[in-house]
Amino acid sequence: MSILATIRAAGAALVLTASATLAEMPVLRAAVLEFGTVNWELDSITHHGLDKANGFALQVQGMAGGSAAQIAFQGGEADVIVSDWLWVARQRAAGKDYVFIPYSKAVGALMVPGDSPAQSLADLARGKIGIAGGPLDKSWLILQAFAAQQGVDLVASTEQVFGAPPLIFKTALQGELDGAINFWHFLAKMEAAGMRKLVTVDEAAQALGLDPETPLLGYVMRGEMLRDNPELVHGLAAASRAAKEMLAGDDAEWERLRPRMNAETDAQFAKLVEGYRAGIPNPGPVDEAAAAKMLKLMAELGGEELLGPVTELPEGVFVQPGS
Repeated sequence: MSILATIRAAGAALVLTASATLAEMPVLRAAVLEFGTVNWELDSITHHGLDKANGFALQVQGMAGGSAAQIAFQGGEADVIVSDWLWVARQRAAGKDYVFIPYSKAVGALMVPGDSPAQSLADLARGKIGIAGGPLDKSWLILQAFAAQQGVDLVASTEQVFGAPPLIFKTALQGELDGAINFWHFLAKMEAAGMRKLVTVDEAAQALGLDPETPLLGYVMRGEMLRDNPELVHGLAAASRAAKEMLAGDDAEWERLRPRMNAETDAQFAKLVEGYRAGIPNPGPVDEAAAAKMLKLMAELGGEELLGPVTELPEGVFVQPGS
C-alpha cells in the first residue's frame, strides 16, 4: 500500500471511530423556555463542546413556558429542565424522585422610577406595585416579610397589579407604576432605562436571616439518573460550571452571545452581563441548613398553595459533590 493510501485509510478509520464515539455518546434533552436566559449558558456549553468534553451531547428544546417544560419532563420527553429547588422539594415530598443542580442565585428587587421620592417600602403607601409571577412570586413574598419586619403591611397599604414579565416591564417604563418586581433580566433592562432599586431581595433575605448565597434556580433531573448514570448528572454540573467560569470573565464570549440576548442598547447589554455574573453561585456544596431555613419561611409565607404540605427540607434535593 502506498503512503498516500495508508494516510487515507488511517484518516477514514479516525472518522469512523469519531462517528461511532459520537453515536454512542448519551444525549441529554433539555427543555427550557425558548427565550430564557439559561439559553446563553447552554449556547456556550454546546458552542465550545463542553457537553462532549464531559461525556454527553446536549440537545436543547425550546418551550413556550415553564409549565410546558415541566409537562415534557414529567412525561419523559425531556431529561433536564430549569426550575427552583422549592418546586423540587415539593415534588420529592409528593414521591417524585427529582434532584437539583444549582444554576443561578440571581434574584430580583423592587424597582422604582429614577425620580421617585420613595426611600423605603413605607414610602410606597397608597402606591401601585406591579408584580410579575403572581401573588405567590417568591420575591414578592420575601419583600412582604421584610416590610412586616419594619411594621409595614405591603398588601394592605398598596395596590398590586399582577401580570406577565413583559407587561410589568412595559407599564413600569411608561410610568404607570410606583414600584415593580420582575424577573432579574427585566430588572436589568429597567435599571438601564433609568429606574433604580429601592430594596433588593438579597437585602430583604439577609434581614430575615436567610443566606443570599443559596441558589434558587437550577437544572432539575431525575434521581434514577443520578443513581444509574451519575457521570451524566455530574457531567452536566461540570459543563455548567465550565461555562460559568467562561462567562464570568470572558467579554468576547458575551459579544458572541449578544445577538440572542435581546439587548436593544449597550446599557441593556452591560446590565444583562452584570446581572448574569452576579447570579453565578459559588462552587461547592449547597448549604442545606440555609436552604431548610428558607423553605420554612416560604412555607409560612406561601402556605400549601406554594409548597403543599412541605414544611421541612426533604432529603436528597441537592446534587452534592460526590453524591
